[in-house]
Amino acid sequence: MNMTNWGFICVVVLLSLYSETQGLTHSRFQVKNHGYSTDPKPQFKEKYFPQIMDHFNFNSMGNGTYEQRYLITDEYWKRGSGPIFFYTGNEGDIWEFALNSGFITELAAQQRALVIFAEHRYYGKSLPFGQDSFNIPEVGLLTVEQALADYAIMITELKQQLGASACPVIVFGGSYGGMLSVYMRLRYPNIVAGALAASAPILSTAGMGESKQFFQDVTSDFENYAPECRDAVRGAFQRLQDLAQIEDYGRIQSAFSLCKTPSSYKDIHQLNGLLRNAFTLMAMLDYPYSTHFMGSMPANPVKVACDTMLGGADLLHALKDTAGIVYNSTGDLTCFDLYTLYVECADPTGCGLGFNSLAWDYQACTEIEMCFESNNVSDMFPLMPFTEKQREQYCSKRWGVIPRPGWLKTQFWGDALSTASNIIFSNGDLDPWANGGVRKSLSSSLIAINISEGAHHLDLREANDADPASVIKARKMESDTIAQWVKMEERKCLQRGF
Repeated sequence: MNMTNWGFICVVVLLSLYSETQGLTHSRFQVKNHGYSTDPKPQFKEKYFPQIMDHFNFNSMGNGTYEQRYLITDEYWKRGSGPIFFYTGNEGDIWEFALNSGFITELAAQQRALVIFAEHRYYGKSLPFGQDSFNIPEVGLLTVEQALADYAIMITELKQQLGASACPVIVFGGSYGGMLSVYMRLRYPNIVAGALAASAPILSTAGMGESKQFFQDVTSDFENYAPECRDAVRGAFQRLQDLAQIEDYGRIQSAFSLCKTPSSYKDIHQLNGLLRNAFTLMAMLDYPYSTHFMGSMPANPVKVACDTMLGGADLLHALKDTAGIVYNSTGDLTCFDLYTLYVECADPTGCGLGFNSLAWDYQACTEIEMCFESNNVSDMFPLMPFTEKQREQYCSKRWGVIPRPGWLKTQFWGDALSTASNIIFSNGDLDPWANGGVRKSLSSSLIAINISEGAHHLDLREANDADPASVIKARKMESDTIAQWVKMEERKCLQRGF
């Protein structure tokens, strides 16, 4: 997914050139002012927290610790009494999320909050076993439960260190990070007063959705722009299939500017996955302005993709150029390398590249259920099944594990959330993850906010002149609700004598 994350990251521009581990202010990583905001951007400090490696087994690692990275700014904080806004990091480098979640710091300026972005274990620089973290059995400490315990411990100890014991904590997250925010509120309501879960597919990743839903919703984004666009994409994939059936690999290599001529069904399958993943990312990141999150993307990439598909004289070349919006945004690539641009894994929506992709692949093989498939009937993509059996076979071979379907539903309530409280579930109608989440309010404090013109957690991004009215309204609702939660917690503190 990388869902936040994501889980959901394919081409990532990692901001990882940090020379210090304690107390360093990274002004060069601030988001630049693009003319739509005159407010100064916060100066995050990068720090490391000595975190318990295994919270649940006293024998395995003793009280051994690893260095968990977090970012912090007290620039807006009313010290000792203002709220704490805590981002539950997801499947990637924490700077990626901090630099693309400006709403949190904008809200902190309004509500005088301390802001912390915590990096998820096994991602970015938070590697419990360093370069050996993805060996077996070392990777076994990568679980949702361990990550949540990390956050609970970090919050508790930092509050003590900062003299903030009476400060209410609101957790934020997008995608998989949004799932973690929900889980924090469910698992640790004594620590977390409320949660904003943006684009959090807590139902589909718990095995509660239809396998066809995701790629059907990707297709809908392009179809809604122009039905002819959907037809052109489907037609291009069919031409690719026709060439593959007669093994005209030279023509395929030429049409798609591949670095190597394909020579097998495996290569064609990989090409189909790479192409499908490009459309997935453009649907997820269909923002009304250009972004540099999970790679570089133009404004309105779905429109750009459809115009490219419909403007080309040859469907195969048009399909190649459309994929290039994602994989060759700079135009520097002279050819596409099938196996370095895209890595197939246990998440059909993409695991990404590098160490972060290994971590997400392992999570998709254990707790996170991602059996999504395209069928060329309800979607515009080639038939690419991914069944529970296929997942089990892959995960057994790759990681030596057998997935446990239904575990997230058992652990974190599934759709039986009515006894929970103080959670906002926000989803954008343009986001293919949206229908895997909560779309209807469940009570007065379990609030669903649907953003008609919103892509993947658009509401967490900083304000922009190009923002649609629907996301402006959503942010106002989120801001007002969080302010109410904070006031409610302050009243409780007064009653307890703090």
